[in-house]
Amino acid sequence: MKNLSDLQKKDLEHIFHPCSQMKDYEQLPPMVIVKGDGLYVEDEFGNRYMDCVSSWWVNLFGHCNPRINAAIKEQIDKLEHIIFANFSHEAAIELGERLTAVAPKGLNKLIFTDNGSSSTEVAIKLSFQYHVQTGNPQKKTFVSIDGAYHGETIGALGVGNMDRFTDVYKPLLKEGVKVKGPDCFNCSFDKKRENCNAECFVYMEEYLKENGDIISGVIIESMVQGVAGMRIYSPIYLKKLRALTQKLNIHLIADEIAMGFGRTGKMFAIEHAGVSPDIMCVGKGLTAGYFPMSIVLITDKLYDAFYADYSEGKSFLHSHSYSGNPIGCRIAVETLKIFQEENILEVIKEKGDYLRKSATEKLKDIPYFGEYRQIGLIGAIELVGIPGERAGYEIYKIALKKGAILRPLGNIVYFMPPYIIKREEIDKMLDIFNESLREYLETIE
Repeated sequence: MKNLSDLQKKDLEHIFHPCSQMKDYEQLPPMVIVKGDGLYVEDEFGNRYMDCVSSWWVNLFGHCNPRINAAIKEQIDKLEHIIFANFSHEAAIELGERLTAVAPKGLNKLIFTDNGSSSTEVAIKLSFQYHVQTGNPQKKTFVSIDGAYHGETIGALGVGNMDRFTDVYKPLLKEGVKVKGPDCFNCSFDKKRENCNAECFVYMEEYLKENGDIISGVIIESMVQGVAGMRIYSPIYLKKLRALTQKLNIHLIADEIAMGFGRTGKMFAIEHAGVSPDIMCVGKGLTAGYFPMSIVLITDKLYDAFYADYSEGKSFLHSHSYSGNPIGCRIAVETLKIFQEENILEVIKEKGDYLRKSATEKLKDIPYFGEYRQIGLIGAIELVGIPGERAGYEIYKIALKKGAILRPLGNIVYFMPPYIIKREEIDKMLDIFNESLREYLETIE
């Protein structure tokens, strides 16, 4: 590769980047980011990019947010780390109070982990061990839906259903059961999607009723299947799922890693259905892009099944060195304060409404248009029949030259910007996509 900076050369000499084919870096070398400010990041050459994907869906309030920066500086001077077994600290305690106050009803206990995949592992282990300790050891099957993504550790892959992540590792996996789930873009029940009653729940219903005695839990991404292509489905599906899992003594595990903390317009996506899960995994936006932390929230009923004398062997033995880290907890506390004090859910509604209005106008005549779908401050364009093996990736590369980060999911291009984005920046984001799409099509004609 020619014309690489010293930093780029050193990066490629040592770093194996995630979710990448490193050979692609021969054509598009890593952009070394040296500074972030609000919606924008700047590389070593002075090029600025709109972060239209919230830096892998985590950055809620912009890069180098002054409030969060100040909170970190204050915490660092007080306490940076403490073993979380037999010890605690103020930031964790305040986070527990604040998070349970806004969580779905009944989720009163927190288990700290460090990333989304790890929280899935905790949820699976916890659910299974609960059933063992309450006299149902046969309940060891986990159910998810097709297109599911719950992380990339071995247990998480077992309940996932994305071939590109799982295929090579199948000999290692303890695979769960995958049933046909919602696919509203290709709905076979209501072609016009005018009177949806989540008829597609029939597949899940049949499997759970026939096998409920061996099922430990159902894990599902609330309202939106992210990696599957921002598939948005009806809250009625979640209502039906909650009712049936309660009836059959099956845990409902809500994966809110990507969709929690306002992204869908509610603090947590499952609130659209007006129900509460038994277990809920949160992360990503929890620490606004600053710190690797996730949390598993559980009910008192689950917690009580583990409360016993040590000799009974009912302890939940899952930990990691940075459990409940004070800096991460302090960031999460500030995140929740910002939500409350700056009326963030109202901000999301106003900007989401504008995104929908602007997208409807700007995207109505684009080539290969399949569907524009949106919930909260997530918008996604499904391109159908577009030529080229990696059209989405090529559009992404063109958009980078125009100053926008639009990382696609296959041929689905989505918008998931930080909540601080302005109206004119929403317009610019959509214009850059439109221009990039048309420029890509010109190159293949």
